[in-house]
Amino acid sequence: MGHLRRGGALAAALGLLLTAALPAAAHASPTGAGPADADAATAAPGRATRYANPISVGVGDTFADPVIVRGDDGYWYAYGTTDPLREGEKQFHRVPTARSADLVDWTYVGDAFGPDQRPAYAAPGAAFWAPDVRRVGDRYVMYVTVTDTTVSPEGSDYAIGAATAPTPTGPWTFVDQPVVAPRPGGGGGFLWTIDPSHFTDVDGTGYLYYGSYYGGVSVTALSPDGLRAVGDPTLVAIDNKFEGSYVLRHDGYYYLFASTANCCAGPATGYSVQVGRATSPRGPFLDRDGIALTASRAGGTPVLTQNGNRWIGTGHNGFLTDLSGQDWIVYHAIDRADPYLDEPFGINERPMLLDRLDWIGGWPTVNAGTGPSEGTRAAPVTTGALDERFDAGVAGWRRVTGDWRTTGGRLTGTGALTSRTTVGGDVRAEADLRLTGATSAGLTLADRVEVRVDAAAGRLVARDGGRTANAPLPADFTAADRHNLAVEVRGRHLVAELSPARLGDQLAVVTLRLDRPVTGRLTLDATGGPAEFDNVSAVRLYQPARNTAPEPRVGAPLPAWSDEFTGGLDPAWSWVRPDPAATVTGGALRWPVQDTDLTGTGNTAGVLLRDAPAGDYVVETKVTLDLGEETVRNYQQAGLVAYVDDDRFARLAQVAIWNTRQVEYGYELPFAGQPVYGGTIVGTPARTTWLRLAHHVDRATGEHEFRAGSSRDGVTWTWGGVWTFPAGTTPRIGLVAHGGAQPAVTAEFDYLRFYR
Repeated sequence: MGHLRRGGALAAALGLLLTAALPAAAHASPTGAGPADADAATAAPGRATRYANPISVGVGDTFADPVIVRGDDGYWYAYGTTDPLREGEKQFHRVPTARSADLVDWTYVGDAFGPDQRPAYAAPGAAFWAPDVRRVGDRYVMYVTVTDTTVSPEGSDYAIGAATAPTPTGPWTFVDQPVVAPRPGGGGGFLWTIDPSHFTDVDGTGYLYYGSYYGGVSVTALSPDGLRAVGDPTLVAIDNKFEGSYVLRHDGYYYLFASTANCCAGPATGYSVQVGRATSPRGPFLDRDGIALTASRAGGTPVLTQNGNRWIGTGHNGFLTDLSGQDWIVYHAIDRADPYLDEPFGINERPMLLDRLDWIGGWPTVNAGTGPSEGTRAAPVTTGALDERFDAGVAGWRRVTGDWRTTGGRLTGTGALTSRTTVGGDVRAEADLRLTGATSAGLTLADRVEVRVDAAAGRLVARDGGRTANAPLPADFTAADRHNLAVEVRGRHLVAELSPARLGDQLAVVTLRLDRPVTGRLTLDATGGPAEFDNVSAVRLYQPARNTAPEPRVGAPLPAWSDEFTGGLDPAWSWVRPDPAATVTGGALRWPVQDTDLTGTGNTAGVLLRDAPAGDYVVETKVTLDLGEETVRNYQQAGLVAYVDDDRFARLAQVAIWNTRQVEYGYELPFAGQPVYGGTIVGTPARTTWLRLAHHVDRATGEHEFRAGSSRDGVTWTWGGVWTFPAGTTPRIGLVAHGGAQPAVTAEFDYLRFYR
């Protein structure tokens, strides 16, 4: 597999290779108190109002690559990758499935597939990774990675398969042809056709995103039933950087979330989530700085990355919206104190986590930028003052006109039915809706604000007195299929969305300025024939986070600790393995990149070090390293290092990773008698890149926390993950330039500066 990085670099999918040999192994795959949590004051007794990660403890010790979908019955269903669930269990569960009423307390309900169940094209030992479950038409479709097919006896001939079911718990029936078949790779073997994710656009077209480090992430259109790829695929994220993609639509943009770095390096796992956005589901997806995710110096704005608390390797995300309208991100992570399912080494233990996803300035971020949560916080809102599944008839409702009846927990009728509960203020109301015979059906708030699915006109319509707004429904819209209609009112601003799965996949969006705020009852109405309603709710609308958490800032300069490289090498420097080729000339340290490395047991690279000041500080360097673009120059790099010894360090460098150029924040530590290396990714490098490490000592634990930042201009900074060093160690700060001598290139460091 010549496309993999060797030891001491990203090793983008080392976990894949290690686990692929198992009969059904799983693929790759600091405490943040943000602003006010989503309000949960309306939660009913018996539903969680607080929670703590991980949320999958009731299901298993691990639950990797999770996604969540809300079922027709109002429950939430979670799906994970093929793995054992418990330490010591040794039994692989083929897409374990869990159910929850409140997104906090989960119960295992079985595996999607039996031990002998597989599609006709799958080899006997195939596992199923990274499921994505959506409602497509009148059924559920699960897209899943099939790890081994009959295409090649060599294995690793991955394909994307599909299975269908009438309910979220099955029974699941495989489609006998892959949605995306194994793809031969230009570098040998097969491209990594893994990590499927479905998306439905406003015109009704279904898309499937898939791919990984070998081959990149692509998108293809799907047939109307969602079971076949049609047309030509489009590359949307470059190879050797991204996998685990997930796309949603928000405020008119398409956002591609993708995981980067290594999923499965145990205590050195640096998996994280980055994002780009586009005006088309086929891209181009650009990050906050306008850099494409397909560029050689690959773009990507961090959404979720480790922050120094318990959780590392935070990645492979899904998405959901609670009943208050608050968005949430579901993902897996690794407890750095318990990284393996069966210690030491083996399968990485990756439980399921859930955190608030905030939208600030048009970009998503987790917990207002503070990252994965540890400790209790406000739970998602999954019930409210009005929360009706019609399991007990219509006692809470008053018939206005027409005929209404409940059957099997669903309400069917024509005319109008009004709640006895008053709703008002900032509110989100929603219902699952089928127009079984009606020409128009929808919700009315306070007897005046109407939102209707007008199937006869092919429009989603909002009306408040003389004010109206509408948006077209897809040309092939099937009114008899089940859809979710959600209406949010904040002050005098209304937004209505119609979607098939509540997963950022709107078929139509309407906005309307209201005459006045709403207060009154909620009415269900249908004209021209019967409509079916289910899972009707009205809940106080969430309060959005307005500002991101402060990023590290530099304070007063510390010239006594710094070096501008203007008069030779400061005597405060010392070498680990001196390199006489490194010289100070012309106001810069010029260091030819060495054909050595610092990872593993070799430890042959030179390290130029100096002591760091006590307490909190920021250290910065400006490094020019002409690595070009597109060409393979593995793994030339130069940058900063926080160093305790050869087996415990954190290295922040711009680096060539095959055809890409990235800012990698690598980490090595001793574990179970051997060094373990992993890494996380920060921002996008340029020919000249500014690098920072922000050091903080945790008062409770005494640990040294180093957060990494990078910049392309020295002004605008992208901040990434945190690596930690144990209390009692004394990390020094240094510079490195290594990873390969061909072609020859010299790193130029303009300075090393410390700031308080």
